[in-house]
Amino acid sequence: MRNRATNSGYQLDEVDRRVIYELMTDARGNSSPAIAEEIDVSPGTVRNRIEDLEEHGVIDGYHAHIDFEATDGRLSTLFMCSVPFADRKTAARAADEIPGVVNVRILMGGRRNFHVLAVGEDTDDLRRIGTTLSELGVEIEDEMLVENDKVRPYEPFGPDGSRQSLPTDFISLSGDSEVVEITVRPDAPIAGATISDAANDGHLEDNPLIVAITRDDELLTPHGDTTIQPDDIVTVFSNGGVSDETVQAFVETDARGVTP
Repeated sequence: MRNRATNSGYQLDEVDRRVIYELMTDARGNSSPAIAEEIDVSPGTVRNRIEDLEEHGVIDGYHAHIDFEATDGRLSTLFMCSVPFADRKTAARAADEIPGVVNVRILMGGRRNFHVLAVGEDTDDLRRIGTTLSELGVEIEDEMLVENDKVRPYEPFGPDGSRQSLPTDFISLSGDSEVVEITVRPDAPIAGATISDAANDGHLEDNPLIVAITRDDELLTPHGDTTIQPDDIVTVFSNGGVSDETVQAFVETDARGVTP
């Protein structure tokens, strides 16, 4: 029998995961028949699964990926902010109403726990957005122009649960800064190590900041004694860019030093 919603959330089976993977790959181009052919089920099954996933809030929307610089030279900026823990959801609702804001991300705790991605026609427009955020009581720690933004489907939901060595989510910022989300491979050098030990062992090149860890659908605030576990999704920020060596510490095979 198909799993339904429980107190711990909606329980996905293999068909659900593959449907989500294919939609993340290309939500517009992957019709129900195309997905059905790819995962070897009927189109009716795919349509039913999508309806269930939408009904239970697992799929909460379909979004076009836009290069705003190509639209009359508009500028994308990432505001990295701090908001008191109790005020995060209220601030998110308010920030979402600001014209030009296209994404709001809440992290569990610590500083820089509130990220706002905004698009402006020019620097004056971005300054308006920043001023409005400040008026909401949001403390802007840093702001950077986004040079590149790439999104990948979640590899564990793909065929055979395969994972690739590339980051699952990657944003290039002006001034060579980057934000990267990486899924930790079970056999990676950093798996099972604390953040402090990983830094001391030289696995974290250029001293990047580990901003957040997502584990079993729970968002964790990382500390020095936090142990990085296999399948964690780790958000890494670096002012000088996240080095290949740092990425490899999360995704390479420990024994051989190469990705299979």
